[in-house]
Amino acid sequence: MLLLRSVLAPRCAMLPLRSVLARALTARTLAPQVCSSFATGPRQNDGMFYEFRTYALKPSKVNEFLENFKKNVHLRTAHSELVGYWSVEFGGRINKVFHIWKYDNFAHRTAVRKALAKDKEWQEQFLIPNLALIDKQESEITYLVPWCKLEKPPKEGVYELATFQMKPGGPALWGDAFKRAINAHVDRGYTRLVGVFHTEYGTLNRVHVLWWNESADSRAAGRHQSHEDPRVVAAVRESVNYLVSQQNMLLIPASFSPLK
Repeated sequence: MLLLRSVLAPRCAMLPLRSVLARALTARTLAPQVCSSFATGPRQNDGMFYEFRTYALKPSKVNEFLENFKKNVHLRTAHSELVGYWSVEFGGRINKVFHIWKYDNFAHRTAVRKALAKDKEWQEQFLIPNLALIDKQESEITYLVPWCKLEKPPKEGVYELATFQMKPGGPALWGDAFKRAINAHVDRGYTRLVGVFHTEYGTLNRVHVLWWNESADSRAAGRHQSHEDPRVVAAVRESVNYLVSQQNMLLIPASFSPLK
């Protein structure tokens, strides 16, 4: 080894600096490049997304806030589409309102926010007077999963927002199993699927499933029966292999909510 190094050393020393750099760059260029795609499953065909907004309100001010928004909702919906507006009945922290807004793309949302900031009527009649009633605000940007369309229930009822924290990997990892678990419940007929949403901004690897039920009692009875259905049990057991945690909320639609 010493002899080899002594033979090679003079040859390397004789090479001009430009030649050494050229060889290094050539070696780097020829080295195999490892590339990975950020695509983790089927993508949306357009840029449409849904913003989930959750406001924690002061306990004594919930009714006042809802009444104020009811009076001024037309000012807000003049700028973008309201999908639904609910109060949280139970599940996690209460004294909250939850609402979903639809946007064509991010440029659309930016334009709406700018327009709202300049809308004196909206600012003076609702926003500024009601800011003091809000303790906390949260926002998530979500897409409908490609195999689901937003559905409107046949009549008034109650809603359940079930939230699933999935293992990292995206729909390419857990999408098929999750879809089978959802469809197993849909096939039972006791509930109506409104939409399945995958988070783009917020806590990642999170999926929200919005269900409609005629009542909280009809939901409870349907869930009890579905847990005895071997097809539902098998689909859910497959899906939970990719599940980290889950939670849910029972939602009561506001009188001015498009989804009743």
